Amino acid sequence: MYRFMLAFGCLTLSTTLATTTNAETALERGEYLVEGPMGCGNCHTPLGPDGPIMDQHLGGRLVEDSDMFTAYAANITPGGVIADWTDAELGRAIREGIRPDGTVIGPLMPFGFYRNISDTDLAAIVTYLRSVPVVDLVQPASVWNIPLPPAYGPPLDAVADLPRGVTVEWGEYVAQVSHCMECHSGWGPTGPMIDTHLGAGGFEFHGPWGVSIAPNITNGPDGLLAYTDAEIADMIIAGQRPDGSAMLPPMPYPYLARMTPEDLDALILYLRSVPPLPDAG
Repeated sequence: MYRFMLAFGCLTLSTTLATTTNAETALERGEYLVEGPMGCGNCHTPLGPDGPIMDQHLGGRLVEDSDMFTAYAANITPGGVIADWTDAELGRAIREGIRPDGTVIGPLMPFGFYRNISDTDLAAIVTYLRSVPVVDLVQPASVWNIPLPPAYGPPLDAVADLPRGVTVEWGEYVAQVSHCMECHSGWGPTGPMIDTHLGAGGFEFHGPWGVSIAPNITNGPDGLLAYTDAEIADMIIAGQRPDGSAMLPPMPYPYLARMTPEDLDALILYLRSVPPLPDAG
């Protein structure tokens, strides 16, 4: 029996060890993001029969094998492909999905949401990734049976910080960093339909646990409307439904459990603002 809970994505820009507005160092902020809300190890850490193989943390693995694609998450330790990339190149790969050679990284990296990562947080993520232990693993190239775009949007210049607090605006930023809607939006032929099915659920994940389907997390009758804030919090950070039943991977509960109370409260406030949609499908 596999005993793990998972999550997707992570990375960022310059290696300045400046302090953030909350008196964190860049390294501390990067560790919080990578090992917390972003849950990078959920996709980038190999799995064994008992869950993540932590002495190969962030060394990459097969993430999803379906008719749409066979996707491998790269080794993002200093022993992986990023070793020869500059900080700016690594930041661009994280936030825009473009490698130094100009090729595009495919799903499931949530570039549509990572584009909103602030310059400060991007720098912190890069700083932390440069500091993690080297893992000597090489992952195969992913195979895409869906068309990949030439880019996920126009080139980015600068992304400003947002004020932290229990606000819908900050909650949306936490949701973007945590890429909630990457998994919880309906998927079409080229990926998540965030323009038309934001939060409507429906995507199927395949793993040692079997098949799990991302639920609707809009604030409607098919989604979260009937749940209390406390019940939503338990589902996010503990993977437990109000009836006591356990939810399935790849929801990254151990990572999301590290969110600050302020970030969790803001995230729930944002989810309450997501317009209701019927279940995708």
